[in-house]
Amino acid sequence: MAMFSGLKYKQKEAIGLLQIGTFLEYFDLMLYVHMAVLLNELFFPATDPHTASLLSAFAFCSTFVLRPFGALIFGWIGDNIGRKATVIFTTMLMSMSCIIMANLPTYAQVGIAATWIVTLCRIIQGLSSMGEIMGAQIYVTEITKPPVQYIAVSFVSIASAFGSMGSLAIASLVTHFQLNWRLAFWIGAAIAVVGSVARIRLRETPEFIEMKNKKMKKDQEKYAGENMEQRWGKRATFIAYFLVFCGWPLTFYVSYMYFNPILKQYGYTAEDMILHNFLLSITLCVSSIFWASLSLKIHPLKITKLKGRIALALAIVLPVLILMANTPLAIFGIQVLLLNLTMGETPSFAIFIKHFPILKRFTATSFLYALTRAIMYIVTSFGLVYLTESLGHWGLSVIMLPVAIGFLWGINYFEKLEKLPQSTSPNRLWRKVYNIPSIHLNRFRKRFKRILPFL
Repeated sequence: MAMFSGLKYKQKEAIGLLQIGTFLEYFDLMLYVHMAVLLNELFFPATDPHTASLLSAFAFCSTFVLRPFGALIFGWIGDNIGRKATVIFTTMLMSMSCIIMANLPTYAQVGIAATWIVTLCRIIQGLSSMGEIMGAQIYVTEITKPPVQYIAVSFVSIASAFGSMGSLAIASLVTHFQLNWRLAFWIGAAIAVVGSVARIRLRETPEFIEMKNKKMKKDQEKYAGENMEQRWGKRATFIAYFLVFCGWPLTFYVSYMYFNPILKQYGYTAEDMILHNFLLSITLCVSSIFWASLSLKIHPLKITKLKGRIALALAIVLPVLILMANTPLAIFGIQVLLLNLTMGETPSFAIFIKHFPILKRFTATSFLYALTRAIMYIVTSFGLVYLTESLGHWGLSVIMLPVAIGFLWGINYFEKLEKLPQSTSPNRLWRKVYNIPSIHLNRFRKRFKRILPFL
C-alpha cells in the first residue's frame, strides 16, 4: 500500500506477519466472547435471570482477570529473551486452548467440571492474547519511525478488530445454518497453528538487540545505582497510560454486551444477536482504518483527544438516547456511535508505547494494559448489573464520566511529552476531517457551551 511505501521489504514482511498473527489470535479469543449468548447455556447451570447475569459476567471476566499475571510472565520473556519468542509462544497457547474447547463435553454431560474447564481455557486464551497484541505493537514500534509508525502500529490493532469480526462471521454462519458449534473452534485451532508457523520467519527487532548488547556488566552496575524511575520511567507516565487504556474496555463492553438484554426484549434470539454484533464489528473495522489513515495528516493524539471529548459528552446524554430508542435499528445506531467515536486508543498506540524504557517496555506496557482490562471488565460487567438495577441506564453515566475525564487527562499528559501545543482548537480538526466552515463550528460551540462547558 502507498502508505507503507517508505518502508523496506523486511519491515513490510514483519508488519504483514504480525497483522496476520494478531488477526488469527483475536479470532480465537473473541470466538467464545461473541458466542457466549449460546455457549453459556451449554457450559453453565441454568439459574434465575439475576444469577444468570452474574454467571455471564463471570464467564466474560474470566478471560481478562488474570491477564496482569500473564503480562508479567510474557513481559519478562519479551524484555529478556526477545519479542519474537513471545509472539510465537502465545499463538501456540491459543491453539491448544481452542483444541480443548472444541472437544469439551457440556454441563449436561459432565456437570460442573465443564464449567471449570471452559473457564480455565478462557483464562489461558486471555493470558496468551495479552502477550500477543502488545508484543506485536512493540515490535512494529521498534522497527518503524513516525509518521508511518503511527499507522503501522494502528494496523496491528485493526487486525485484532478484523479477527473479532471474523469470529463473529463464523459464529453467525454456524448458528444460522445450525451447524455444530464445535466446528467454529476447530477452525480457530487450525488458524492459530498457521499463525505460529508463519511467525517463525520474524527476526528480532534491531532496537531490542542493540539495547541487549549494551547490557554488560558495567551497565548492570550502573543500573544498580539508578532509582526506580530511571529504570522504569516516570510515575506520571504509568498513571496517564493506565487512564487512557481504561477507556476501550468500557467502550467495548457497553457497545457489545450491555445491549444484549435490551435486544432480547425485541425478540432477538442468540443467532440474531450474533449477526447484529457482526454488522457492528464491520463498522469498527471501517472506522479504525479511517482513524489510522487520518494520522498521516493529523497528529494521532489530536484525533484521540477528539474521541475522548465525544465520549465525555456522550456519557451525559447516553441514558436519554437509550430511553428514546424504541427499535433495534435505533439501538444499533447508539452502538455504532459508542464503538466508533469514543474512547479507543487508535491511532496513538505507538506514542504511548515509546515513552517507556526499551528494556522494561514490554513488561511495563503489557502489565498496565492487562490491569486496565482486568479492572474495567470487572467494574463494568459486575458493576452495571447492580447499578442498572438501582439507577437504570443512568448507571452507565456513573462509570463513563470518571473514565472519560481520566482518558482526557492522560491524552493531555502525552501531548506534553510530545511537546504539542495545548491550545489547539478542536475546530481545526473537524475542518480537516469534514471540511466544515469555521463559522458553523463556532456557532455550534457557542450554543452548547452553556450546557456542556467542558467542550
